[in-house]
Amino acid sequence: MASSRLTPQHWDDLPFGEVLQAEIETTLAPWWPRIFGYHLLKVGCLSSQINSLQCSINRHFSLFDGEGSNIQADPHYLPLQQNSIDAVVSCFLLDFEQDPYQILREFDRVLINSGYVFIVGFNPISPAFVGKILPKYQGKLPWSGQFFMPSRVKDWLGLLGYQVLADERLMHHSLLGPVSRNNQTPWWQKTLANWLPSTGSVYVIVARKVTVPLTPVKDKAKVSAPNWSTAPSAGRTGLSKSK
Repeated sequence: MASSRLTPQHWDDLPFGEVLQAEIETTLAPWWPRIFGYHLLKVGCLSSQINSLQCSINRHFSLFDGEGSNIQADPHYLPLQQNSIDAVVSCFLLDFEQDPYQILREFDRVLINSGYVFIVGFNPISPAFVGKILPKYQGKLPWSGQFFMPSRVKDWLGLLGYQVLADERLMHHSLLGPVSRNNQTPWWQKTLANWLPSTGSVYVIVARKVTVPLTPVKDKAKVSAPNWSTAPSAGRTGLSKSK
């Protein structure tokens, strides 16, 4: 299922793509030493360009339907074995694909039990949504894509049996004007970040696949009653406690 949407192939295809990439890499950096295993899968062109050198997993693979990927394939149908991947990175992939839930189902299929998924997307409840309203920008990246509510993405993950470990917001900016950083950040961006942190234009969700073991329930009818005839008398030692 190939996407018919205008899809970013490089970070430079997005406004202030270099800044976006740096912000995302900074947010993901503390997670890399915390995950272990054998295979890290980066799905999508932008994901493949994320710096993950500090990750404890040694083998990193990129997958997207284009040249330059380690595995060239449609992300809706991953040509990988079930339970073979330890962590998946997805940067601005769901926003530009036809069936994002199918992609998440494929992530779930290939991830091991307790595997991690890192999902980055554009937040519609943010200054960046202004470009969705203005006709001048509606056909341009990233506003040509779908902006899914982070809560919706978390609901999808919940249906698949994932525990959300982190949900962060970055870039309290419309991506339409100049971007300043550090002490040059305009007051209104600082105000949004301090008072309305959930309005960041980019969300980063970290979730882990949860496998709940089935605990057998004993049939009470089959549990034998204690043999009181062999129990010590209460006058001597009392009833013995089970260990």
